[in-house]
Amino acid sequence: MSTIHWTEGHTHQSARWHSENAAPLPQRTVVADDRMKANDAYRQACEGTALLWQGDFHNARRLLQAMGRRIDRKQPRPSTSPSESFHLHRRSSSHRARVLGRLLVLLDEDYTLGLRRAPDVRQACLEAYGPPKGPIAVSLRELLGVIGAHQWRLKGVDVPALGTRIHPHYGVFSPVRGEYVNLVAHTPLPPATRHSPATSTAFDLGTGTGVLAAVLAHRGINRVVATDSSPRALACARENVHRLALTDRIDVSGPDLFPEGRADLIVCNPPWLPARPTGSVEQGVYDPDSTMLRGCLAGLSAHLRPGGEGWLILSDLAEHLGLRTRQQLLDAIQAAHLSVVEKIDTKPRHPRSKDTTDPLHTARSAETTSLWRLITTP
Repeated sequence: MSTIHWTEGHTHQSARWHSENAAPLPQRTVVADDRMKANDAYRQACEGTALLWQGDFHNARRLLQAMGRRIDRKQPRPSTSPSESFHLHRRSSSHRARVLGRLLVLLDEDYTLGLRRAPDVRQACLEAYGPPKGPIAVSLRELLGVIGAHQWRLKGVDVPALGTRIHPHYGVFSPVRGEYVNLVAHTPLPPATRHSPATSTAFDLGTGTGVLAAVLAHRGINRVVATDSSPRALACARENVHRLALTDRIDVSGPDLFPEGRADLIVCNPPWLPARPTGSVEQGVYDPDSTMLRGCLAGLSAHLRPGGEGWLILSDLAEHLGLRTRQQLLDAIQAAHLSVVEKIDTKPRHPRSKDTTDPLHTARSAETTSLWRLITTP
């Protein structure tokens, strides 16, 4: 167990250190309060000192914002290629997270945040961290993410293809980008499935919130097996399936990518960028060495029924960033003894695709999301 230590007056204190992104244990921790100036906080955080906040909660948020502005003043050097832009952006984001992550707060044994004007964060922390095991120190930045995720879980995300809302959990990719959901909702089903959906089976690999499994069931497929390797995603998918009254048609299982048996339709929406996530929260975005993508392609032939199709939903953002070429993707498809029947494209409509201040704007503005219809090679 990692423990941080600090001194209040002449008394030595300690608490268990917790970080969802596996941030290293601070080597030095000092107490900070409303008297601390942003320049001092920024300097000490850059030097590696953690600041355990004991002042007003809203002042802590303002201090975090002020520290962020000081980081943002130092823009990365101009890049010479899309891939270099991406790596510089990742490095800059990592530095930003590391520095801002050094402003800490202490949660009591029941997750109470004992700061002036602090919100009640107990339920949000219980959902993100599980049952409490004594006082813990966490970064304020992470805690704000936990609070935001709790609000998303309560409110849910509207999914027009379902005519209802999906409720994401902390650390589970949220279906806020509706274009990939719409692709699965509107692409014609394979002929055998289209003619008799009530006797058909589908697999949803890497189900996350369970949204695509629900869409497939909504389209009339009788049995859907949704898999995921993340315990959080499995719990989230099961809750959404129960909320949608689809427990008799959707089975949620893990941690294997493929369930046993074969299916008429196998859908996979892997993380779109072949890079290493900095923690569990980023696993829905980054797929190191395209591991999940390759695993999906490699297993399709062995799990498709005759006449079945595999639907791979993938953005070409990695291609625009120079992280993967189209030929590498096509080679991986061919190596898995698969053929492309059709590629159905759609353009993203999320705000970041139009944000000219985004350092990756050129790539994002050119992005296309595609559904690749794949069959086994005769």
